[in-house]
Amino acid sequence: MMNRDVADLPSGPLDVYRKKASFSWKDMVRFIDGEDVYLFKQHVFRTLENDPLFARQPGEDVPIEKKRELNFLSTVIHVEEVSTARFDDFTEGVQAYEEQWGESISLEFVINSPDFEAAKFWVGNLGKTATHAVVYAQLYTPDQVCHGLHSFVVPLRDPKTLLALPGVLVGDMGKKLGQNGLDNGDPKKRFGASLGALSGGRVYITRMALINLKLALTVAIRFSAARRQFGPTDTEEIPVLEYQLQQWRLIPYLAAAYALENFTKSILMNFVEFQIGQMLKDNSDTAGMGREIHAIGCSSKPLGSWTAQRGIQECREACGGHGYLAMNRLGDLRDDNDPNCTYEGDNNVLLQQTSSYLLSWLHAKQRDGVRIESPFHTVDFLEESQEILKSRFTALTVDDCVDSAVPLAAYKWLVCFLLEESQKKLEQERASGNDDFEARNNCQVYYCRSLAMAYIEHTCLQRFHELTTNQDTPAGLRPVLRKLCALYGLWSLSSHMATLYQGSYWSGRKPAELVQMAILTLCSQLKDDAVALVDVLAPTDFILNSPIGCADGQIYNHLWSTVMQGSKVLERPSWWKEFCSDKPVLGSLRPKL
Repeated sequence: MMNRDVADLPSGPLDVYRKKASFSWKDMVRFIDGEDVYLFKQHVFRTLENDPLFARQPGEDVPIEKKRELNFLSTVIHVEEVSTARFDDFTEGVQAYEEQWGESISLEFVINSPDFEAAKFWVGNLGKTATHAVVYAQLYTPDQVCHGLHSFVVPLRDPKTLLALPGVLVGDMGKKLGQNGLDNGDPKKRFGASLGALSGGRVYITRMALINLKLALTVAIRFSAARRQFGPTDTEEIPVLEYQLQQWRLIPYLAAAYALENFTKSILMNFVEFQIGQMLKDNSDTAGMGREIHAIGCSSKPLGSWTAQRGIQECREACGGHGYLAMNRLGDLRDDNDPNCTYEGDNNVLLQQTSSYLLSWLHAKQRDGVRIESPFHTVDFLEESQEILKSRFTALTVDDCVDSAVPLAAYKWLVCFLLEESQKKLEQERASGNDDFEARNNCQVYYCRSLAMAYIEHTCLQRFHELTTNQDTPAGLRPVLRKLCALYGLWSLSSHMATLYQGSYWSGRKPAELVQMAILTLCSQLKDDAVALVDVLAPTDFILNSPIGCADGQIYNHLWSTVMQGSKVLERPSWWKEFCSDKPVLGSLRPKL
């Protein structure tokens, strides 16, 4: 019978921090995941651990062809675990083991392409297992009337032999930076069939990036709590997590992980609501939902993938030379996350879709007097933009700043300001004689791109703030969640300091100093909670597969054990004879140039 309680973690050096935690990590697990989801994830983890197919050595090099074979076999064996209701939980559990295997659950071996020319390229670069391509193209009748976008299923290979059909050239374009267990080709094949729309794919990529970030943070923070170096005296060494610089490097990303954990779940539910509305064909504003989901997806993917990209690299560097060892997995996490920045569209290009959505609301209000109010309420505050733009930063002390309401108010002003500035810039470009294409192209840097990022950061912060102030959130968890929310808001806001001063929301040196001191204060306050916070997010040691990230904190024991299990680690190199023989006499060599 399945144990219905959250399992205890093994004792070890990390106990010191776990005893200092201000909250129950088990209560946080139950709150974030719920008992049923937690138990299901543990079931997935145990299933993977008990299957010999998934046995592996940390950091081992697996040939590309073998990776693809294992990827295929793992999908076939475990696909029966998936149901529609469990899709997100299942793929998160499998992706925690290795991203490419988690993604393969939705692999359908088809591609989607916006036109036939692009289709020609992808048909030539699908890899070794795709049997069909789904091509999207405008359909024109002989009278040159366009009948909209249609999909066409194009056969590529004989499904019984995987040989290319006559007239079709299809092959493998070679090794990638990461995820080499997946065949090459357009990434839409991995999401289109399972999620049904590009927006759903982009929303889910945000979640995928978050999973990578959570794994990296688990490794880096557990390592930082167990690794001791230097100290106030020659005889005392302290954990590197005690250093302010290490806290400042890692804990804001931990806050971001919790903010994105709540955010990605909420936007997935928004997408489900949109899909249900489409299927039922009810009277709800499904068109409005679709536009808003599109705007959210086109900006949440950049937010999630870029945050993970920067966060994983910071985790790698924060672990020093240990982080550079392949066996500790941080390099693989970094490489496997990198494609998330270009799946379903380059991040910078996608952000233009979000800014266009926001500008369309402002245009509709100014031209037709339309009230700004969207189905998922991410733009509702823009209705009060003129009042918001009159507001200014009013915090006087650090204590005032360590409240998420402070960065939230600043973000509302920031989005309103950037929206008006972007519209002004667009109008100036048009007035100078540029057509719409050129005008929009010239409005991206410092205007529309910044607008889209500020919008999605505000939305993420707004939903996290609502969670921390909701009376349904357990009282014992609210204090630490509020600190995480305030830290995420202030840390994200700090990247917009120039704009806050440019628009006179901040004036003088005091606001920047207060925000910086508040960030450091919150990092220090969250330091003792950091290990417990990653315990909530962490999978089992088998799934994490990182010697320095194990739950017991015995980093050196696990490192030594892993090193000694490697192949031929104590043998001399095969080319030792060349190294030892025919050496020149010291000082006899002379330059030839």
